Amino acid sequence: MKDARLPTMPKVFSSPRTTVERSAFYQRIGAENLAPLWEVLGELVPQAPRTPCVPALWRYATIREHLLEAGRLITAKEAERRVLVLENPGLRGASSITHTLYAGLQLILPGEVAPSHRHSQSALRFVVEGEGAYTAVDGERTTMHRGDLIITPSWTFHDHGNPGEVPVIWLDGLDIPIVAFLDAGFAERYPDEVQPVAKTEGDALARYGSNLLPVGHAAKSPTTPVFSYPYVRTREALDRMARNEHWHRCHGLKMQYINPATGGPAMPTMGAFIQLLPSRFQGAEYRSTDATVYCVVEGRGRTRVGDREFDWTPDDVFVVPSWVPYAHETAHEDCVLFSFSDRPVQQALGLWRERE
Repeated sequence: MKDARLPTMPKVFSSPRTTVERSAFYQRIGAENLAPLWEVLGELVPQAPRTPCVPALWRYATIREHLLEAGRLITAKEAERRVLVLENPGLRGASSITHTLYAGLQLILPGEVAPSHRHSQSALRFVVEGEGAYTAVDGERTTMHRGDLIITPSWTFHDHGNPGEVPVIWLDGLDIPIVAFLDAGFAERYPDEVQPVAKTEGDALARYGSNLLPVGHAAKSPTTPVFSYPYVRTREALDRMARNEHWHRCHGLKMQYINPATGGPAMPTMGAFIQLLPSRFQGAEYRSTDATVYCVVEGRGRTRVGDREFDWTPDDVFVVPSWVPYAHETAHEDCVLFSFSDRPVQQALGLWRERE
């Protein structure tokens, strides 16, 4: 995507001209599983990020209809996880919303149980509709409410159930493409449909979520020990901070979900964020190397992503590809946006960049 504000730069790497003799040489060494770097260097080391991912928006009202139809066609037990995958239009068939992230919307109906299993992929759940269902992680259940963020660390048993009276839908985010790229994927089913409950609900939040840590705490994982972040607490924090009106010109008021034991991101592979855009907010243009998935929690507004404009309403999902300039141009009312990206991985590797 061309940035009109930047001067046209000469190519860093260009392919040498092709000759008959060189072509014959390339053909001979190809039989030995060899290839000339100089023919592909510009593709392997681009001048700026280039991605087949494209800006896209998914209307929740449309997806919801399809999810409810899927609920009539297949049970949660049959499907293992009844999810409609949000596939980036530039990556169809890859089950990916970006090169490194997976996203989908999951439905669990009253009386259903999604069986317990575990896998090396890490997951986050952001609840978009309904309440009364639960997620169980490593022996503790947490009841779902709209806007809650629930995290499943790598290789922890987890199951979902809905003893309530209404359907519950949430946004799944996983690092499936990252784990697949590293050839590090494992999975295992729990012997029973659900794991035994070994802790009272709220145990993890009480132990780790109040600026306190148990004496002698030793981290078992780089993932946060607080696996449920209730939206009621998150929204209260945003409201309190909004009174000071320290608004970022691009992001409004943006906060990151953190691991309270380290102060770092809640997950080692995915960063999760929440932001408040005040009514009539007009954000400046911004870009960063972490492709970002957004889910609208509250309000109506418009975001320009590259040359696309997305008018969004609650529970819509949209994606901003890597290094594509975007701006939250209009907030028709106070708006709250949840988002997640692969920023922790990029930061850990020293690759992350941003530009206002």
